[in-house]
Amino acid sequence: MPASASPATSCPRASILSPRCRATPAARCCGANCAGTTGKATTARSAEHGARCPGVSEIKQWHADKGPQYRLKHDRLLRVAAACFNQKGYSGTSLKDVARQLDLTDAALYYYVRSKEELVYQCYRRAADLGARAMARGQAAGGSGLERALAYLDHHLDALCGEEGPVAIMSEIPSLKPGHKADILERSREHSLAFEVLIAEGIADGSIAPCDVRMTGNAIMGALNWIPKWFRPGGPVSAAQVRGQFTEFCRRALGA
Repeated sequence: MPASASPATSCPRASILSPRCRATPAARCCGANCAGTTGKATTARSAEHGARCPGVSEIKQWHADKGPQYRLKHDRLLRVAAACFNQKGYSGTSLKDVARQLDLTDAALYYYVRSKEELVYQCYRRAADLGARAMARGQAAGGSGLERALAYLDHHLDALCGEEGPVAIMSEIPSLKPGHKADILERSREHSLAFEVLIAEGIADGSIAPCDVRMTGNAIMGALNWIPKWFRPGGPVSAAQVRGQFTEFCRRALGA
């Protein structure tokens, strides 16, 4: 079905995700939820970015109007889709694959997204939101730069491996539309910068050994963001083990 189609198909299974058995396309947006992670200046830049992206206010209102049940089902869709994209990649995953995992018809899925690209973008936005929330908690944790960096990592690991998972790996950004790609890249850069600031502050207060801040940050972020690729709930390694061992590894790697 073309991305611009507007199906309205009665479906006995659509109620799994939809409050009514009718599918309508979701509004598109290239910059909703562009929340900053590095303070007031970043927040201001993100607000400006959202203001100049068409459809931001419309999609926020559209989602708000759907109510809490819609948002819960939409979140489940994004978690299932994230697992599919993580396992099979963008080109190897179709909307039919995602619909099958949810026991839905294609028409029911179009109640939430109108194309695979839009679904990937929404998955990446969710991943960025969870990362930004973890960063905010780490920054507010207090203590040394190392302690705040580890607090951030623990919160982010909880999101990746806990009940909010699976979370999409942002490995298919080049497949996004230009506006969507720019939004995700901007948020990714802001997040990386926020982590680098924590490392730099740790070096300044003596809790982190002197190092190349950017290279160190990229190495840790790369390892962290790849966890959803291999972690499986109920598998041989528990979420608690991942959180404990990963943060301990980073403590030893960063500690002065």
